[in-house]
Amino acid sequence: MSDADKTSTVRAGRVVTLPDPMFGQGLGELPPGMHVRWWDMTGPAADAEEIGVVVVPYMGTDDWTPLLAELPSLRLVQTLTAGYDNIVPMLPPGVALANAVGVHDTSTAELAVGLTIAALRGFPGFIRAASQGQWAHQVRPSLADRRVLVLGFGGVGRAIASRLRPFDVKLTAVASRPRTEPPEMVARHGVRLVRGIEDLDLLLPESDVVILTVPLTAATRGLVSAAFLRLLPDGALLVNVARGPVVDTSALLDELRSGRLMAALDVTDPEPLPPDHPLWTVEGVLISPHVGGASTAFAPRAVRFLREQILRAASGRRPSGVVVPSEWTDSLSV
Repeated sequence: MSDADKTSTVRAGRVVTLPDPMFGQGLGELPPGMHVRWWDMTGPAADAEEIGVVVVPYMGTDDWTPLLAELPSLRLVQTLTAGYDNIVPMLPPGVALANAVGVHDTSTAELAVGLTIAALRGFPGFIRAASQGQWAHQVRPSLADRRVLVLGFGGVGRAIASRLRPFDVKLTAVASRPRTEPPEMVARHGVRLVRGIEDLDLLLPESDVVILTVPLTAATRGLVSAAFLRLLPDGALLVNVARGPVVDTSALLDELRSGRLMAALDVTDPEPLPPDHPLWTVEGVLISPHVGGASTAFAPRAVRFLREQILRAASGRRPSGVVVPSEWTDSLSV
């Protein structure tokens, strides 16, 4: 971004704000009339009337409602996360919301597979034993030959399925509605028929591993209930890389305490998990601190994604990942 860009008169709605200069590195030359400015959203924006797109800080937890309400030309709020449930209440009327579709697929899928292997093969127990100088030889379940159900089959779910293909698993995909995957997708992840969520009662008793990748919505909050967990066979593993409130924590704790189920959780409810929470000490659970997207894979994919979003906005095309549409997004070409 040149100094001229900072001081020139800009047509309303043609400014995109980025929360950190690192996201501007690699954007390259922008279309004529489009401008990028830095705004970390810790205070009011400069030249608020010119801002059309706001990219909110990654993993931010502040309430930006008052700041967004002061932008008269705002058309789109763009997250840098796959989840967006916390942003929806902040949107001014008529403003669209898009999530970072595809940005975190690689990193989150990698973590999901890693958590699955670590939990099944008993890594937490080996680490505890090693700290005491113990050679704790065990025979543990392999990922090979497990019946794995991926619940939520968007970008992250598909990426997980692709990475599971070499592990000799029996994979079942479940989404909100049943569908047949297009051939080019089947070639990548090997799943042709995606089952609907209404089939869970039949599928859960036949699943050794359940990996959650669903967004947090009214329909998915508390989806993994006591009844859901009771349907899983003894020794099954629940892996959550979605959102903490998708799982009923009390119900999960009951199953963990009984020793019947295992869990690997990148997200929890509550989050962050308080130091005295029983999930820290119950047997059979592996916890990572919400790091699904927090890897070196994030930044380059975020920059490529943001550049494409800016190009789409400049050329009159609908942005990717629109989760809350508006009259503006509905008027754009796909």
